[in-house]
Amino acid sequence: MKQKIILIYLAFLLLFFTGCFAPVQEFATQAPTLTQVPYTHEQLRTLPLPKGKIPVSLYSFRDQTGQYKPLPGVSSFSTAVTQGATSMLIQALKDSGWFVAVEREGLQDLLTERKIIRAALKENGKASKSTVKLPPLEYGHILLEGGITSYETNIVTGGLGARYWGLGGSVEYRQDRVSVHLRAVDIRSGRILKSVSTTKTILSKKVDASLFRFLSFKRLWEIEGGFTTNEPTQLCVAAAIDKAVIALIVEGVVDGLWTLKDPNQMKNQVIQDYLVEAGRSKEKPSIPADRIKG
Repeated sequence: MKQKIILIYLAFLLLFFTGCFAPVQEFATQAPTLTQVPYTHEQLRTLPLPKGKIPVSLYSFRDQTGQYKPLPGVSSFSTAVTQGATSMLIQALKDSGWFVAVEREGLQDLLTERKIIRAALKENGKASKSTVKLPPLEYGHILLEGGITSYETNIVTGGLGARYWGLGGSVEYRQDRVSVHLRAVDIRSGRILKSVSTTKTILSKKVDASLFRFLSFKRLWEIEGGFTTNEPTQLCVAAAIDKAVIALIVEGVVDGLWTLKDPNQMKNQVIQDYLVEAGRSKEKPSIPADRIKG
């Protein structure tokens, strides 16, 4: 009888660990790959083309939460969210096909390089002092501002477990949330044209199983195992930023701030999904006199 019970335990554990430790293969040495992009980035790329691309300036899109990674009993100086949100937003603007982003985050470095070029031309005698000129820097028609405004942990927590005769397992999960705000400002007047906000949840899951059983006197059999999966915070922030860019584009089209190359493309699936989600599916695009042109 005991042998049958042991065989049942072994069969159960074999099936469980086969599924549990499949993710361990991911820790094997791998060659560098392209950065994974969230599904929202694919939606961003499928947006219809604009009538004209809009030059935009972006100085900073930073972490405004001021939060650090929570570590029990330890003072941590690692931030809870990425500090590279500006680079993520620039990538999203570029890949959307709607905007022409001009360099502003590294403006001082750019100006220094231009001074070096002028000095080199003078030194080589290729140009006189009065003729050393570089093309003027491009300027944006609108200024983008905003940042990561909140990072909330343990929004939802829970789990499920069971144990019988020394054999059991459990599942735990946790949900965090990150929010971003993005606004477009008219450089000529300083008027805020549009302000949008998006939110993305961050899911974490833990699965474990254990066996604790006395086979006989002074013979204890104990086995445990499990795994944990966490959504990368970086990809969740990138997804929220992509969604904010989509929202900014669609909201601007509906309010007539910028227009589509083909007005019939308002039937685009991404645009229609956003309008339904935002409760603006019945509104039609308007074209005010002060429309921003690309």
